[in-house]
Amino acid sequence: MFRIGCHISSSKGFLAMGKEALAIKANTFQFFMRNPRGGAVKPLDLADVEAFRQLAAENDLRLLLGHAPYTVNPCAEKKHLREFAYDVIKDDLSRLQHIPGSLYTFHPGSHVQQGMEAGIALIAELLNNVLEPGQKTTVLLETMSGKGTEIGGNFQELQDIIAKVRLQEHIGVCFDTCHVYDAGYDIVNNLDGVLEEFDKVIGLDKLKAIHLNDSKNPIASHKDRHEKIGDGHIGLEAFARVINHPVLEDVPFYLETPNDMEGYALEIALLEELRNA
Repeated sequence: MFRIGCHISSSKGFLAMGKEALAIKANTFQFFMRNPRGGAVKPLDLADVEAFRQLAAENDLRLLLGHAPYTVNPCAEKKHLREFAYDVIKDDLSRLQHIPGSLYTFHPGSHVQQGMEAGIALIAELLNNVLEPGQKTTVLLETMSGKGTEIGGNFQELQDIIAKVRLQEHIGVCFDTCHVYDAGYDIVNNLDGVLEEFDKVIGLDKLKAIHLNDSKNPIASHKDRHEKIGDGHIGLEAFARVINHPVLEDVPFYLETPNDMEGYALEIALLEELRNA
């Protein structure tokens, strides 16, 4: 099944997010668990969650993707920043326990001159401290564009983190098309080769979600600036190949393009047309 959604504001609660998604013919969606530029979060409304779960069951609205705030840096040099990352991710996962089968993604972070090896070890340490055997959410490391001291700009860095995680069944990867293109992976001219490399280094069984974004910048720019589908350097033909690739058939897609809800509705309709066209 082609499962596609977009990023929806979580300010009004789960039921409102679900209704917004259905209104634009999405069958999944992504949302920030809390303020994306901070750590503030509202108390969880369990009645709202239950109403959403009923709506979702009636409409096959599944595989929600919670996103950690941008301020989370699990491999920060300063201990209090690493502790903040732990507290946020731990609390986010406790909230998602109320919506079984969800996904949760975060940016691996920047090692801030500590070195790649030290940064990878710190990220894995955090994951080993927050993941629990009975959790109902799969935690995803997001592919990054490789700017500065950012970790995750190549597949091997993500695999080096995953290899250190004890509860392997609870960890996966969110593949961001803009990020991997900006990192230097040519998904325009060599999508098969990129996916083969991902499979060789990490394993396609770990690819659990795709952020579908065009890029304002050319390949290997290491910039990370999203563009609307078809309006950037990746282009519409490449996206048609991505959403129709046989190994990605069961992977959910989430738009993070610079759009309002009307724009997302148009992009979803466009991608539906391109699916198996």
